[in-house]
Amino acid sequence: MLDERKAAILRAVVQEYIETGQPVGSGHVARAAGVAVSSATVRNEMAVLEQEGYLRQPHTSAGRVPTDRGYRQFVDHMVRPGGLDVGQAAQVHDFFSSAHGALESMLADTSRLLSGLTNLAAVVVGPPVEAAAIRSVQLVGLSPRAALLVVVLSNGAVEKEVIESTTDGDLADELLARAGAHLSAGLAGKPLISVQPVDQSGDPQLDAVVQRAEVALTAIAAQHDESVFVGGASTFAGAFDAVDVVRTVLTTLEQQYVVVSLLRDVLDRGLSVAIGAEHGVQPLAACSVVVAPYLVEGEPVGTIGVLGPTRMHYPEALVAVQVVSQQLTERLSEG
Repeated sequence: MLDERKAAILRAVVQEYIETGQPVGSGHVARAAGVAVSSATVRNEMAVLEQEGYLRQPHTSAGRVPTDRGYRQFVDHMVRPGGLDVGQAAQVHDFFSSAHGALESMLADTSRLLSGLTNLAAVVVGPPVEAAAIRSVQLVGLSPRAALLVVVLSNGAVEKEVIESTTDGDLADELLARAGAHLSAGLAGKPLISVQPVDQSGDPQLDAVVQRAEVALTAIAAQHDESVFVGGASTFAGAFDAVDVVRTVLTTLEQQYVVVSLLRDVLDRGLSVAIGAEHGVQPLAACSVVVAPYLVEGEPVGTIGVLGPTRMHYPEALVAVQVVSQQLTERLSEG
């Protein structure tokens, strides 16, 4: 742990560098709130902080900038809990109050919401297929020869598939209602990924409709996979000075399996923030990641996070990710 004076100096350097992106000199730090020592004393303490790995000097006669270790100290010991401002809180409330429709659309829109709140790249990882169990099955008539299979899943997703018949009247509303009830009774609570045929009812017409619905369910299961939604990648790219870094970061964000593994690994290590090289993904060594899970009925089913330069505004990013994950959890748990 740093003593009080060194902690105040490090906090001042980190906060100023986050705001300006320019090396911070001792004169500015000496005037910062909570420091209250001379520039000469600040210079001496900054030299010690550099030796201990919390700061670095980009070149001779320049001020200092934080290292990954300095940011870690700031995040772990100096970030005070806060909240969204009034306008942002209203924006989040309005978004989730009106969020309806397919899960994929909601998650894509959530990534754009989070990016807009933070001016960082936002990533939302959809629920993996193994997390999805069937809540209910309905069959809705579209025409005498077509019906819509509607499957509600435990992760909040609603999947749809059209089934057809070659004979008029085979998909009457009364028959569809009975077939949906039979499917729900046999499949509720079962994993979508391993759907097995339900027991036959003994009614040939009913069983024929059920069999067609089971074929459609198999098709849904084959398509139902983990999805990654990235919002604001082009916006946050402007935060990096080097073009080659921007290119590397954007290319890596296009590799969904890398993004999914990164967010999962950070959470598995019990972290909400991974700074620079801490996350172990070399192409993103200039980036930090702030992550949180979202839940359905108390169980983690997906992950949201933001990714940006290591000099991101950590307090804002932390509160935005936390609030959006909580709101998404509540929305999905409502069904």
